[in-house]
Amino acid sequence: MTAEELRAKIREVPDFPKPGILFYDITTLLKDADAYREAIDLMVEPYRAEGVDIVVGMESRGFIFSSPIAYQLHAGLVPVRKLGKLPAETVSVEYALEYGSNTLEIHKDAIRPGQRVLIVDDLLATGGTVKGTIELVERLQGQIVGLGFLVELLVLKGRERLAGYKTTSVIQY
Repeated sequence: MTAEELRAKIREVPDFPKPGILFYDITTLLKDADAYREAIDLMVEPYRAEGVDIVVGMESRGFIFSSPIAYQLHAGLVPVRKLGKLPAETVSVEYALEYGSNTLEIHKDAIRPGQRVLIVDDLLATGGTVKGTIELVERLQGQIVGLGFLVELLVLKGRERLAGYKTTSVIQY
């Protein structure tokens, strides 16, 4: 299945979550077992030889992809959560997103210095969420080997904010 065939499985929902926003609903891709498997395989491929120790997934749709990617790469899985969701000592960062701001947290002991980290999310838009996650990983002295996304919204130029990091996406709009 090609990236274009995967793209055709994503439903476009106008005016969600607010007027003027075109939402790309990946649930229509996820429910198709072959499409979901192919999406994961395409997201993993650029990182198979990178020696990834930890896959970081961002709340919440990033978990859908980071878990099977960590499994395929024989890597650990670390969740980055919204404020107040992690039970142990955390490191936090406030970040801007397409329509507001939020705070992300990671457990202080989630990544050891020098571990090779792949950050995964469903969508690259403006890059605000992933920039916050990069800051958290680097504060824990993780070495970022890449940033992997299912979907990239090219018009929002999020990739430009991520200069210096290997950034991959399967589907572009």
